[in-house]
Amino acid sequence: MATSKPALDPLVIGIDIGGTGTKFGIVDRVGNVLFSSEMSTKKHKSLETYIDELYNSLKPLIDKAGGVGRIKGIGVGAPNGNYYTGTVEYAPNLPWKGILPLAKLIQDKFNLPVVLTNDANAAAIGEMMYGAAQGMKDFIMITLGTGVGSGIVANGNLIYGHDGFAGELGHTIIIPDGRMHEGTGKKGSLESYASATGVTLTAIEFLKNTKKKSLLRNVKPEEIDSKKVFEAAIQGDDLAKEIFEYTGKILGMALANAVMFSSPEAIILFGGLTKAGELILKPTREHMEANLIKVFQNKVKILVSHLKESDAAILGASALAWEIK
Repeated sequence: MATSKPALDPLVIGIDIGGTGTKFGIVDRVGNVLFSSEMSTKKHKSLETYIDELYNSLKPLIDKAGGVGRIKGIGVGAPNGNYYTGTVEYAPNLPWKGILPLAKLIQDKFNLPVVLTNDANAAAIGEMMYGAAQGMKDFIMITLGTGVGSGIVANGNLIYGHDGFAGELGHTIIIPDGRMHEGTGKKGSLESYASATGVTLTAIEFLKNTKKKSLLRNVKPEEIDSKKVFEAAIQGDDLAKEIFEYTGKILGMALANAVMFSSPEAIILFGGLTKAGELILKPTREHMEANLIKVFQNKVKILVSHLKESDAAILGASALAWEIK
C-alpha cells in the first residue's frame, strides 16, 4: 500500500515596498528567509506594470518553494499602508499618487490572501514574531532611517487606531515652532531631528553656527550625511559627537513622552542610525530617564532590533501573513 507524503509546512510571502526599491521573500514559521530578491519601485510609472513585474519576479521563487499550494498568504509593508482597507493612501515617496487598492490588486494577481500595513507597523510585528520583542505584550518599535517610523504594541496587539494610521510618533511635535519638515509642512517634528535626514540638517546647522574645528569642515555641505557624521565621531571629532548628543537628547525626550503614554516594557530601535551605537544610545537613554516622572524611571529597556537588517523588512511584512485565518 502506497504511503502518502507528509504535508509540507506552510510558508508565507513578505513584500516590503519602498520609494526606491521593493524587497520580497518567502519565509518559514521561525523566520528563515528561504528565497528572496528585489526590484525597482521607482521605475514603474504605472501600478499595473509594477504588479506584473512583482508577480513575474516572485513566481519562480514560489515554484522553488514547492508551489502556490504551500503559501498561506502574503504580507505587505508599504508607506501609508492602511491595515483596515488594504489601501496605500497619499504616500509621498511612491511613484503613484492618491489612494491605491494595493492589497486587492496583489490578491487578484497572485490568487492568495493579502494583508497590508505600513512599514513601521510591519517591523513591529516582525520584531514580536522573530526578534527582540518575542514574548513581549507591550513595546514600541521605532525605525530610525531616512524618516522616523513607529509601531506601538499594547496587550499583544498592534495599535491601528480607528482609521488604520495610529502610531506616527515621527510626526509628533517635539520642539514647538522648530525645524520645518519639507514633506509635511509642519514645524518641530521628531522626524525633523532624529532621522538620518535630521542628523544631516543638525550637522549643517552646527557647522554654520559655531567656529569649532571639525573634520566635517573638510566635507562639501551638499555631501554631508549621517554616515560622514558617524565616521567623524568615531575618529574623536567633538562636533560630530555633539551632533549625536543633540539627536539623542531630542529622541530621548520623545521616548519619555511615549513611555508615559503607553508604559511599554521596552523600546526597540531599528534602522541605519542605530549603527552609531552608544554615540546615540547613551544620550537617548539618559535624556529619556531624565524626562520621565519617578513611577516610570528605570523600568523601560531601550534595545536594538535583533533582526538582520537585510532581511528585516521582508520578515516584518511576512509576519502579517501568519495572522491570516
